[in-house]
Order: sequence, then structure tokens, then C-alpha cells
Amino acid sequence: MHTDRERCVRAVQSKDARFDGWFFTAVLTTRIYCRPSCPVVPPKPGNMTFYPSAAACQQAGFRACKRCRPDTSPGSPEWNQRADLVARAIRLIADGVVDRDGVPGLAARLGYSTRQVERQLLAELGAGPLALARAQRAQTARLLIETTPLPMAEIAFAAGFASIRTFNDTVREVFALAPSELRARVPKQNIPGTPGTISLRLPFRAPLNPDNLFGHLAATAVPGVEEWRDGAYRRTLRLPYGHGIVALAPEPDHIACRLTLSDPRDLTVAISRCRRLLDLDADPEAVDDQLRTDPLLAPLVDKAPGRRVPRTVDEAEFAVRAVLGQQVSTAAARTHAARLVTAHGTPVDDPEGGLTHLFPPPEALAALDPEALAMPRTRRTTFTTLVGRLADGSLQLGVESDWAETRARLLSLPGFGPWTVDVIAMRALGDPDAFLPTDLGIRRAAQELGLPATPAALTARAAAWRPWRAYAVQYLWATDSHPINFLPVQARTGPYKPVKDLP
Repeated sequence: MHTDRERCVRAVQSKDARFDGWFFTAVLTTRIYCRPSCPVVPPKPGNMTFYPSAAACQQAGFRACKRCRPDTSPGSPEWNQRADLVARAIRLIADGVVDRDGVPGLAARLGYSTRQVERQLLAELGAGPLALARAQRAQTARLLIETTPLPMAEIAFAAGFASIRTFNDTVREVFALAPSELRARVPKQNIPGTPGTISLRLPFRAPLNPDNLFGHLAATAVPGVEEWRDGAYRRTLRLPYGHGIVALAPEPDHIACRLTLSDPRDLTVAISRCRRLLDLDADPEAVDDQLRTDPLLAPLVDKAPGRRVPRTVDEAEFAVRAVLGQQVSTAAARTHAARLVTAHGTPVDDPEGGLTHLFPPPEALAALDPEALAMPRTRRTTFTTLVGRLADGSLQLGVESDWAETRARLLSLPGFGPWTVDVIAMRALGDPDAFLPTDLGIRRAAQELGLPATPAALTARAAAWRPWRAYAVQYLWATDSHPINFLPVQARTGPYKPVKDLP
């Protein structure tokens, strides 16, 4: 979008928050870059230039605005609706791959050469993988400086910097303030004293309907791994350097997020996975506008706009749970998963109680005795084949997955039909166009609304909903009275104290 100058100028002059994250405005006279909704008086159009990413602005020598904090705007929805090389690379960089494995590691995960990855990122984003990762490290450093009492040396290495000098230089260059000056700007009472705990706001583009989003996560929560407590969805996280526990609570203009990490180096990855879990980088207006073109869907959208697709923090975990949920009730699927967690999950300490384990990784599940699984023999074969392929690496599910190729690999496994594959594509891989025409709830909703009820006819009708059929699934499911469609009613006894935005 940043190449459409006229449209960008109109968005800046109207301070339209819907475009935050889509592009960034750099002001030639002040050498500062802003988000489109910056509250200051807009600069003259002749003094504006536009970039597709904060990293590109920084690489061009612009500093982040201290008023609108463009580095904390929601992520571009572009990367969540595409499965090409650039989109997959962006998702991997957000997951910290460059910081852990370097650009060669990023290229290896994508199956391309380092030169190809760098060339395509530069062409589309105006910044290579190192610059994008550097911008992300700067955001993480700022968050740790402003929300924790950690010493600066610890923050530098937790944020992924190789040295304290690089940390200091980067913070000064990006924010025009030294690290100590950034901390001095924050009221003392906003810095929590609990070691390893960070509170923050996760921004999103309005509207956001939390009912089906949190209702689905709460209704399908696996005991020991997930729970709904005090108005928040809580779960354990398996992270690259350790583990974490997150509490996510819906608020009118943000998601309140409280993270407890065993290693602060996992902060960026944890936030990225939480945003992905709640589909916070979606563009609800684009989705809803497309679905409203169908006169039978329009009333559902108008009644409760802004539905998101509940996703996952662990793609392999979700695939396993999808198999456990084949042809059984939600309660039965939770019971099966809870047994696996108790027997094979990794124990963790939860300061608030309630959460006890990390969900077992494929390697642990591949080693269990198949006869110990309380499920029909055919589903047992499906389960053991899946965890075996995940454990040996012949099947990889992650943010870098090519949607079409992964679908084909899943369909080749015994017991994997279109429903299982598409629910994994929708909620684990993040395909916004995944569709479930054979799902009983979808067929029942279609019949009630007057839509075609047979899978083939419904698929033909749903062609007009593309590329947002996964969101249409959420609206169709919401016609039912199942608990997944309702935000759990429970009083919040422990208020959260988020202090800063982070994408």
C-alpha cells in the first residue's frame, strides 16, 4: 500500500487508525517516522514519504515518533493472508529465528538460498532480514526497559543484542534516547516488581468480537495446560529458551497480556505467538465487507462484527489435538488430551496455581505405547503416524509452512480427511481461506440460513467469500448455542495493569 501515495496521504490527514501497520509515514523535515493515526498535526504532503515497515524507516535514517510510537502499531495483516516466501519469512523473523539461527537459519527453514530471501525482502519491505530483526530487537528492548526493573546489561542480551554497546547504539539511533532516558520517562509505579512477569497491551484493529475467540479457547481448554480464570484465558507456553505462562484478557481497545517467563529472551517469541493465537493482526473491516456482500451472511456480520479465527501457539500441539477430537465431543477430546498431558507433559510451576504442565512434544508422544491409548484402533494409527512424522521431521508444521504443500502431506496420512486437514490449516497454519463444508455445525447453520446444505453446493456458494472463508466459518458456527461461541461469564478479581503497546 505504501506505493499508493494519494491513498496514504488521505489516511494520514484523516488520522485513520485502520491503516496503522499497513504503512509508515516518514517526515523529511524532522527525520521522524509515524503511524498514520499520529495525533500531531499532519505534515505537508510534500514532506511525507512512505515505507512498508518500521525497519525500512530506521534503515533510511528516520527515528520513531515519541507521541504515536509507530514501532508498537499492530502488525500488517498482509503477512497473515499470504503464504509466499516474504510472508513466511516475516512470520519466522517475528518468531525470533534470525536472532537464534541467523539469516542462514532463516533461509534453511524456508528452503531458499540466503541471497534469494534477502533480495525478496528488500524488494517488498525495503529492509533485509537483519534490519527487520534489529527493529524487532529494539522494540523488545524498549518494552523491557519500560516494564521491568532488569539491569540494562540483562536487557541487552534478553532482547537479542550481541553486546551492550550495540544495544546502546541501537536504542539511541531508533528512539533518539539513551536506554536510561527511556526508563526515566516511565512512572515508577508502572514497573512491576515480580521477577519474570511483564504486563503489556496487545493492540488490534477494531472491531474485535471476543465471544467466539475466547469462548472457543476456554471451552476446549485442556486441564493443566489451559484455563479460564478471573476473566482471562491462561495457558502454558513452550518457548525456545524455556517456558512461560500467559494470561490474556479482552478489553475494549486492547488485549491485556501478562507474561511470566523463565527466560526473558523468549519475550518477543511469546508475544508473537499470543498475537497469532488471537488473530490480532487481522483486518476486520476488509473481512466483514467481503462477507457482507452475501445477503444471507450480512445479518450475522452486522449483528456481531469483528470475529477472529482462534488459532494456536503450537502448531504440532494443535494437530495432535485435532486428531484426538475426531468424531468425539469437545469434552471427550479434552479428556483424551488431559490424560496425555498428565502422563507425558513437562511439569511447570504456576505461581497462581491451576496450570501444571506444558503440552507434551511430538518426541514424547512418539515414544509412548500405542496400546495405552484409549481410542479406536484406526484413530490410534492416525495418532501414532502423525506424532511419528512430526518427531522425525518428515512433517513440519510451523509459521513457515507452505499451506498447499502441507495440506497435501497431511492428506497422505492415514485417517486424515478434508475436515481434519482444513481445521489444521485454519487454526494451526493460519490459512484465512480454509473452509469446512462437511462440518456438521456448518451444514446445520447453512440449512437454517437458507444456504446450500450439501458440501459441494455450499463450497460453490462460498467462492464469493474468498479469501476469507475461515472467518465465514466463525460466523456460521456462531449461530449455534455451543459454549465455544460465548465468552465465559466470570467476575475478574485480579485486575491487570498493562502499561505499553507492542505488536
